[in-house]
Amino acid sequence: MKLFNFLLKDVTHKIEYYSRFSPSPMSIKQFLDFGRENACEKTSCMFLRKELAVRLANTMREVTLLPANLLNQPSVKLVQSWYSQSFEELLEYETRSPEDPRTLNDSNVQYFLDRFYTSRISFRMLINQHTLLFGDAACLAQPKHIGSIDPACNVAEVVRDAYETAKMLCEQYYMMAPELNIKENNSKTPQKPIQVVYVPSHLFHMLFELFKNSMRATVELYENSSEGLPPVKALVTLGKEDLSIKISDQGGGVPLRKIDRLFNYMYSTAPTPRLDPTQTTVPLAGFGYGLPISRLYARYFQGDLKLYSVEGVGTDAVIYLKALSSESFERLPVFNKSVWRHYQTGPEADDWSNPSSDPRDASTYKANR
Repeated sequence: MKLFNFLLKDVTHKIEYYSRFSPSPMSIKQFLDFGRENACEKTSCMFLRKELAVRLANTMREVTLLPANLLNQPSVKLVQSWYSQSFEELLEYETRSPEDPRTLNDSNVQYFLDRFYTSRISFRMLINQHTLLFGDAACLAQPKHIGSIDPACNVAEVVRDAYETAKMLCEQYYMMAPELNIKENNSKTPQKPIQVVYVPSHLFHMLFELFKNSMRATVELYENSSEGLPPVKALVTLGKEDLSIKISDQGGGVPLRKIDRLFNYMYSTAPTPRLDPTQTTVPLAGFGYGLPISRLYARYFQGDLKLYSVEGVGTDAVIYLKALSSESFERLPVFNKSVWRHYQTGPEADDWSNPSSDPRDASTYKANR
């Protein structure tokens, strides 16, 4: 028991130690240059064994700032145990030589989950880059890719792939799906396909989610219409600074008051699906994680994802990415005093007037005069 307490204390000390360091964000260009020109397994291992510990420790310290009632939930405790186990396993590599063959509920909850999942995206990015360059998975990597990065990612092709996958799912669920109209506007080199240095799997994830939402809204609005389904439109544009992808539908849109809610975890305009093991079709929507996670993928390399809706008409979803890989730095959460203050400060009183729940309630009016 004493040995267990000693080990636990040592791990806690290590977590506190590594959380004092800020993560080192990498740009797509840096990932690309290393994988293409200076790929060295020893260097990669040395970087990973420190950087993963720093990113993991920052996340683990932040977990402890969640509300007590949430920390006591079995699911949260389970995640904590997973992360603690991963951190302990990572510590085994702390002093190991690189030549060693083995070295291979509220706004606060929303804030935490954004940072938590961003950290997970960054962990996977670092690990995938290493394993696809040097590990057993290297033989499975695309020949023209540098790790998980495509130096000449054809954006329109990824758009079509995401659309076809979403279409297949939509047809399984509704027996119909809208068609796709796609246009490109390349202001840099007109008449040429738009290409960007990016991670295709990240882009696919975002587009797949947006197409699912557009298709569901379109089908549910027009499935009984004699005019058929209006198409979903995709516009891919490349400027000096931004590469933008706009997905437009005529699915009726959503009211302005719901736009921000769509990026809240567990919120969905679709009914919550039942997890029935006998069900053969995958739910098209309803879990409430699609849009917030997609926005994190967009923001991870300094981009963004925004929604613009006209209720009664439809919705435009725009993915913004950096046109230059040298500007596509990782956006990483850091555990510091500002984070601590964020969790300690409760929501402040609104400094704008709000109508009463019932404007006919004269007592409310008199009390506020």
